[in-house]
Formats: sequence, structure tokens, C-alpha cells
Amino acid sequence: MKYFLRTVTVLFVVLIAAYFIFKQDDIPLQTLKEKYFTSASKFVTVDGMQVHYRVEGEGRPFVLIHGTGASLQTWDVWTDTLQKYYKVIRLDMPGFGLTGPRADKNYSSAMYVEFLHKFLLQLQADTIILAGNSLGGEIAWNYAAAYPSEVTHLILVDPAGFYASKKQNPFSVFALAKHKWLANLMSQMDTKILVKQTLKDVYYDDSKITPERIELYHDMSLRAGNRAAFSDRVQQIDRERKPDLSPIKAKTLLMWGTEDKLLDISLAKNFESIHSITKIEYTKTGHSPQEEIPERSVTDAMNFIMNN
Repeated sequence: MKYFLRTVTVLFVVLIAAYFIFKQDDIPLQTLKEKYFTSASKFVTVDGMQVHYRVEGEGRPFVLIHGTGASLQTWDVWTDTLQKYYKVIRLDMPGFGLTGPRADKNYSSAMYVEFLHKFLLQLQADTIILAGNSLGGEIAWNYAAAYPSEVTHLILVDPAGFYASKKQNPFSVFALAKHKWLANLMSQMDTKILVKQTLKDVYYDDSKITPERIELYHDMSLRAGNRAAFSDRVQQIDRERKPDLSPIKAKTLLMWGTEDKLLDISLAKNFESIHSITKIEYTKTGHSPQEEIPERSVTDAMNFIMNN
């Protein structure tokens, strides 16, 4: 008993010390805007939130949705190519990027679907090509199921929505954020170490993780409210309704990195029930092919759309 109490006491002291050593204030939104705004950046009000988005190019609307902890910049290279042929619409989803947290702390898939619908109505984009990675993929296929007549083509890049808990790293930021007491500490501490480790989990080839990429993810995580929003989202994952893909009518391309540490490629079998689906596996690629092998993956996406 004495050994146990001594261990708990030491652990408590270490955590308190770590808190004060690594405590980090938020980065003001204005500072982030000055650093990351481009000529295409705009804000629109949805659900009382100021939503950051960009529209680039002309033609059919091509909507890109990022994953948990990411921002619209995850699609930079795809956008450079796609905007030559399409009107590319990308946004920072609630809880992430410059958009920031929701007041009601609701980060369910159902909320994201209805939020996206309201956003697209404001932009008058009602017949779209829709792509998403990770959480963005989960939002995308749920949207295609809820509004099947509005999505002509669906591109899912290592999509979430199905999980293999036994294969999850118990020390990943996603696993740690499920513990509320740890999440509360993490929401006030510097995320630099966690950002670096998470990117190593996301990428198969660590040499592609640039200092600029680390800085982007780190900066966006420190936008006021985003650290707490990240934990709020992670803690809601297991409360989602059972996924239903049967209403999806869009021609669907499923992309998956064979070395995905966050969503194992074995989960791809859950999407086989989509009536019109093509699957591409990328060897030596991790969780985000749109970042790790952007030129190859966007070429595959465009070829799929043109041939279907």
C-alpha cells in the first residue's frame, strides 16, 4: 500500500511539474490570420461561427474536407492541380484550423454533415464532387448517404467511421485524449511534441515531414479552443450511430495507405457495400496520401472522375 501511494504521489508531482513546464498560451486568431491568410481566404457565418474557407478555380464544385487535427492546407497540392479544372472549395471544419471550436461542443458526425450542408447552401454548391481524409472521409460518406442526389463522385482517403480498437496505439494522441483528465491537461500544454509524434504516425516516410508542416499543425492546434475541441471530438467517436452506407449513390473511389497506423487498411472491407466503388491501395504510404504522395493521389482522383 505504501509503495502504491508513493508511486501515485510521484506521478502526481511529475504531472504537475510537466504542466507548468509545458504550459502554453493560445495563439491569437488575428496572428494566425496574418500568417496563413491568402488572397483566396474568406469567412462565412454558419451556426454562429466564423468559418474559414477558400474557393479557387472555376467549373464543377470539388469539395475537400480535412481530418481530425488538420486544416484546409492538407489539400494544398491537390488544389494546385484541381483548380485548373474545377471550382475547388475547402474549409476549416469546426474545432480545427482558423474556424475554431463550437460553443455547444458538439462534434458528432451528424453535426458535421448538417454543418457542411448549411455551408454549401450559402456557397450555392448543390451538385458536388466530394473528397475527405480520415474524419473528413467519415463526414464525406455520411454526407453522400444523407444527400445522395447532391454528390456525383465520392473520394474517400483513409476514411474514418469504422474503428479497430485493438490495433490502436495506446500512447497515440487520440488514445490519450479519450481520458478526460489527460485531455484537460493537454488542452493547456504545448502540443509541439504531440504534433511531431502524430505526424510520424500519419506519415510512412518521415523524411517528408517538413519543418513547415510541423509549424502549421502546431500553430493551428494553438488557435484558441482547438486543443479542447480536439479532445471533445475524440471523446465522441465511440458514441456515433452505427454507420449506414446503403443510401450512397455516388461513384466512389476508396484510397488507402497500406502503412496507415491510425486506421488500419483492414477497415477498407467495411466500404465494400457501396454499390459503385473502386479501391486503390498505396504501398509504403501512411494515413494521409493527399499529403505524403499528393501528385500520384490527385492524378488517380482525376482519372477516376474523368472515367466514371
